[in-house]
Amino acid sequence: MQFSRKSFSNLAALAQGDFGGSMSELQGGGPLSHAGAAANLGSQASLDGDVGKRTQRLIFVSNHLPLIVKRDEVQGWVFELDEDALITQAKEGLPDEVEAVYVGCLPVEVEGHEQEEVAQQLMTQFNCHPVFLGAELKNNYYKKFCKQQLWPMMHYLIPLNPNSTGRFDPGLWSAYVRANMAFCSKLVEVLGSLEDDFVWIHDYHLLVLPSLLRKRFHRIKCGFFLHSPFPSSEIFRTFPRREEVLRSLLNADLVGFHTFDYARHFLSCCSRMLGLEHKTSRGSIIVEYYGRDVGIKIMPTGVKPERLLAACSWPDTAWRRGELAAQFQGKTVLIGVDDMDVFKGIELKLAAFEQVLTHHPEWQGKLVLIQVTSAARAPGRDVDDLHAHVIALVESINAKYRSPGYEPVVWLERPVPLYERIALYSIADVAVVTATRDGMNLMPYEYIVCRQGPNAAETPSGALGLPPRSGGGGGADNATPVTPPSPSSPASRAQGADGTAAFLPTQVQAVSPRTGPTPLRKHASMLVVSEFVGCSPSLSGALRVNPWSIDSVRDAIYAAIRLPHAERLIRHEKHWKYVSSHTVKFWAKSYVADLQRFTKDHSKLQCFDLGFALDTFRMVALTSDFRKLQSEVVMKAYAAAKKRVFLLDHDGTLVPQSSITSKPGEGVLRVLRSLTADPHNSVYIISGRAREELDEWFSGVPRLGLAAEHGFYWRRPGATNWSVLDPDLGFGWKDIVLPILRLYTESTDGSSIESKESALVWHYKDADPDFGSWQAKELLDHLEGVLANEPVEVVPGATIVEVKPQGVSKGKAAERILAENQDTLNDFVLCIGNDRSDEDMFNAMPSKEGFCFACTVGQKPSKAPFYVNDPADVVATLGKLTEVDGGGGGAVAPSPSVSFAT
Repeated sequence: MQFSRKSFSNLAALAQGDFGGSMSELQGGGPLSHAGAAANLGSQASLDGDVGKRTQRLIFVSNHLPLIVKRDEVQGWVFELDEDALITQAKEGLPDEVEAVYVGCLPVEVEGHEQEEVAQQLMTQFNCHPVFLGAELKNNYYKKFCKQQLWPMMHYLIPLNPNSTGRFDPGLWSAYVRANMAFCSKLVEVLGSLEDDFVWIHDYHLLVLPSLLRKRFHRIKCGFFLHSPFPSSEIFRTFPRREEVLRSLLNADLVGFHTFDYARHFLSCCSRMLGLEHKTSRGSIIVEYYGRDVGIKIMPTGVKPERLLAACSWPDTAWRRGELAAQFQGKTVLIGVDDMDVFKGIELKLAAFEQVLTHHPEWQGKLVLIQVTSAARAPGRDVDDLHAHVIALVESINAKYRSPGYEPVVWLERPVPLYERIALYSIADVAVVTATRDGMNLMPYEYIVCRQGPNAAETPSGALGLPPRSGGGGGADNATPVTPPSPSSPASRAQGADGTAAFLPTQVQAVSPRTGPTPLRKHASMLVVSEFVGCSPSLSGALRVNPWSIDSVRDAIYAAIRLPHAERLIRHEKHWKYVSSHTVKFWAKSYVADLQRFTKDHSKLQCFDLGFALDTFRMVALTSDFRKLQSEVVMKAYAAAKKRVFLLDHDGTLVPQSSITSKPGEGVLRVLRSLTADPHNSVYIISGRAREELDEWFSGVPRLGLAAEHGFYWRRPGATNWSVLDPDLGFGWKDIVLPILRLYTESTDGSSIESKESALVWHYKDADPDFGSWQAKELLDHLEGVLANEPVEVVPGATIVEVKPQGVSKGKAAERILAENQDTLNDFVLCIGNDRSDEDMFNAMPSKEGFCFACTVGQKPSKAPFYVNDPADVVATLGKLTEVDGGGGGAVAPSPSVSFAT
């Protein structure tokens, strides 16, 4: 059956924030599979209702599919799985019963008439599902927005020049959203059962995809891993679409970062811009977001050592290693492998290298820097200027220190195949990374594995032996003897092993074979690593440097090349132990296990989406027994009851939280008078407010019970005097606490002290979010220490730290009220509140269905099984009860109008 593509007419509006269209109407480029068409035509239930046993699948979503693509004049498109791609290697970390599926773009453009055939071929051969964006959209989305605007921002660069291509462009943001929507549409086709499928999204190209997916499939099991840095809040807050990005990442179930620094910056942004705090549980960092626990995973990725070690024994690798070892015999070799990018610090590395030769002339003629440079992924003026500057530096250094047979900087700017890269690593004495800001950077890990090399026991006898070189500290002397290829093979020619012109400055000299293998020395390696790259924290044996300090880099390089061999061995073994155990397989296995843990209860959730635009959309997850309070059910229970108890919060329950004044309006008072007029009703207001305020506000409702300051003071219905929880309780502890609170208030701008009769409260709502939170934690520890022997408790709250007598809470007040009314059977209890303090009250409710109704205000996670929409709904529900026969001292018709005006 052929399904026609649906219209994209709503894309522009959605990209501008008008998110009102149904995601079920969006289709991506390319053919629809049968399962995908069914998923689009049906509801979410159609995805959950598949009959029979399905295979669990993990869908990897990345900008590019892990494929090598070639165009053959005879065969047409030829595809090959890229075994060195991270997501290809990550497949090995999946459980055996989980199938890997890939969604992403191709690195080449495919004509429209070929797309269906190519998509079918990729799906059949590689389980890959291509997203076809079209040349214009792909250029605007990837090259212009991702590489020129997102990439610099993620690396802490703010475009101050108004002519900079890095300045935010709403049109390019629109292209970015449209591209993410195309990915979402493809996933709609690919997804099967939400019980069996997991989605793992990778990197900054797809930052808004979690929101698009969550809006379409509320219970989708979705993870996101960011492979770039995450900027500090001071940088990220300059991004005009910051809330869209933050909320989208929080719509994933597990968000992964390479380092704690990047995760810390993300959490700081959530705190400062969304007002969200985080907690820790069993070693995990968790952000509670509208009823869902969003996990924050800190897990640096790794490499696949067995792949690199196997490649070390390839004939081309071994022969190239022999060429290089002979070429650099007697030299100490530094290696650098970088993209031509403004953040890689290549110019800083060259400047530091030049200083080594200048300050330590004894190394002139002996120290070589091989710099391998890949082409820029996103060319621009900045990259062009950098390239010209770097080339000038290379020429200047070589002109200054060149001598016959010696070229200090070997500049290699061309594609380097894997075997040649491994050969370069294996002969290098020191790897140098001077990136000023980088994501993970796996180059040091690859270098360590290649220096480890294959086991000596696996070296074939009768192979080519390479003479040891002096002064190299373990370069060519570690090379593996190999059987030389035939003279006609590409690796034996004067050209590079890939067929391109060799970059070596002089002719490679022949090495005579020996009668047997040369015994290998123990492996050694050395690293000089920028402290600003993601792998730096994992490499404790490396010399960490601030790349901006050229003197520091110079001194680190000099120390590295002079380090005794025994110490190099120790450092290498430490690194090898880490790299060989924290592999890409280990990384993927750990991430997937956490993703399964954070999504195991998804099927039990009720989900509601709120908001339409990307900056307002959020999915509220509630337990399956959480439901709206039905007035008819409450009225029926009320009519059948003979003894009724009402426990009502005030702020945010009877009166909107955002009211300028918290004084109840006449409509609220009228409803309360009607309820209290019935002798079968006991109505209480339980509030954190002072008793003077409650006395003043509710003086017109004489039969109303009041509990002030969370129940420390209370007044029974019809009484005129207030009772106190403990008349003998002293408040001498206030003399201890108040000076401490004043000290923290003076040192925390925006904080304040609230003094109640029974409690002291330190508020930091208007303080800097991060500083206020730090100060609150410090204050909490300080107070708990000095008040250890006092009959009080220190309680943290929403931007507050409260000190109050022990045993004071709304829950205790509710228990006391219910106990006092047990002389006659309470066969109807209605308890309504709206904030954290009311949760204790909900816990105190009897667990008897049919007559006990614990209810929170608003659809949000709560211990109450019921909810009402807002304070107006609360008052309307109470008003309906006054109309029930036998209720409210007689019928009141019509129901009282709701007014919050004073």
